[in-house]
Amino acid sequence: MEKLKFDEMLDAGVHFGHLKRKWNPGMAPYVFDERKGIHIIDLNKTVVKAEEAAAAMKQIAKSGRKILFVATKKQAQSIVAEKVGETNMPFITERWPGGMLTNFKTTRKTIRKMTSIEKMMQDGTANHLSKRERLQRTRQKDKLAKVFGAVSDMSRLPAALFVVDVKKEEIAVLEARKLGIPVFAMVDTNSDPKLIDFVIPANDDASKSIDLIVSYVCNAVKEGLAERKAGKLKAAEEKNAKKEEKVEVKAEAKAEETAKK
Repeated sequence: MEKLKFDEMLDAGVHFGHLKRKWNPGMAPYVFDERKGIHIIDLNKTVVKAEEAAAAMKQIAKSGRKILFVATKKQAQSIVAEKVGETNMPFITERWPGGMLTNFKTTRKTIRKMTSIEKMMQDGTANHLSKRERLQRTRQKDKLAKVFGAVSDMSRLPAALFVVDVKKEEIAVLEARKLGIPVFAMVDTNSDPKLIDFVIPANDDASKSIDLIVSYVCNAVKEGLAERKAGKLKAAEEKNAKKEEKVEVKAEAKAEETAKK
């Protein structure tokens, strides 16, 4: 797993925090300096914390569990959709549906409803409906897909949350904490790091900064998934080798028995 590079972080503006008057005192350990009324984030801390977060996320992915990414602010939506989409992890970029985690049974019902309508459209069942009903179902599906489309494969609660902008995604963070789900997040100088299990101190407003950090943790997730796949392949090869060995032993035993006769 590669380290974040200082020149890339500087170029992306990862070090720019918020105005001093807007800061959260809990972020004091991650603030390096103040320039022209703006706090400067200590990039040495960012590197260390990003590595810790990435290593933990890699292990979660390797274990086969899901990490739910949440980023509904405009600067982050397309970045998260693209980068996280490559890992096949679930993500929310439109709006956080209240109770998505704490009332997960209802969430699953909603997702099943969406997939049911999609199936109707695909297998031709919808053709038996009136034009008006078909239009209503299509609109309903599109509305649900906009919010739940990228979490349709999430059959159980995620093992962790990754959040861009703790303040904006406060409800998601609180739901995760209530359920004991660990939270990873990009935390700017105006946010409370006490609510986050794995803090990555970074500018959560600049699209370049978001892109750099999200890409970094997604690469770690990809590594975890690749190792999981390799492990499964190795286990399958070992299983096949044992089967072949058993077949050979049986064949030898049978040959010896035939020779004795």
